[in-house]
Order: sequence, then structure tokens, then C-alpha cells
Amino acid sequence: MSIEAIKSIIRDVPDFPKPGIVFKDITPLLADAPLFQSAVDLLSDRVRGHQPDAIAAIESRGFVFGAAVATKLSLPLQLIRKPGKLPYKTASVAYDLEYGSDRVEVHVDAIEDGKSYAVVDDLIATGGTASATAELIELEKGIVACCAFLIELTFLDGVKRLGARPIESLIRY
Repeated sequence: MSIEAIKSIIRDVPDFPKPGIVFKDITPLLADAPLFQSAVDLLSDRVRGHQPDAIAAIESRGFVFGAAVATKLSLPLQLIRKPGKLPYKTASVAYDLEYGSDRVEVHVDAIEDGKSYAVVDDLIATGGTASATAELIELEKGIVACCAFLIELTFLDGVKRLGARPIESLIRY
């Protein structure tokens, strides 16, 4: 199935989570097994070309795609989470939001020196979380093989925050 078929099932939800935002709802895609499988296959093909040693999936919808890509490529999966959600010792990086800041964390033993990681998330908007995740991997002496997204909101220029790191986006709005 084509990227256009996948794109056609993603639903726009106006004014969610607040007025003026048009939310890209992927739940219809997740509910359509053949289209979801196509999305995973296409994303996996893009990631495979960068030859990562593992997948680093960003909370929470990134877990859905990251786990599926890791399984498809037979790669280990590491979880990138918001503060306080991982049970073991963590390393973290803070990043700025439009109003305030946030952090991402990973277990201290999750990122191996010199190993490469594909950062996977469902969507990149302003790029703050993806950029912080890439920085966290590099601070832990890992290498970012690529950053892969189902959806890129191009008008927000989030990929600029990722610098020269390779970017893979299946769908661009």
C-alpha cells in the first residue's frame, strides 16, 4: 500500500488539545491492520538503510512504531521516557518548550558506547523531544544513526533542531 493510502486515513482533529491546533490522529491507522503494517514496513525500510544497532523509541506513540520497527528489523528496543517513569537509574537531558521546559530519560545501561540508534517517533513538530533524545544518546556515547517519523509537520521546522542528523519522514504536512 502507498504512502498516500496511509496519509488518507490519518484524521485531522481541529482545536485539540487546545484551540488553534490541528491534531494528526493516527488511531484510524492503528485500527487498520494492513495499512499499519504498510506504514511499519515503509518506516522499517527507511531505518534499515541507516544500519542502526538498536531502536530508541520516544514516549508514548513512538513506542508503537519503535517496537514494530525493532521487531521487523530484529533489533533491540530502548525506551525514551518523560521523568519518573523508568524504574532503574537514569540519565536525562532537559529541553525547552514554548512555555517552560521538560526532560527525557533513559536507563543508564541502555545506550552502549559506540553503538548506533535510530530514534523513532510518530510525529515531529517543533523537534524539542527528538532533539533532546538525540542529545541524550550522544551524551551517553551512542551514535544517532537516523531520526525516523511517521509524520513531519514541515511548517514548524522541527527537523532544523536535529542539525545534520539523518532524517526520515514518511508523511509531510
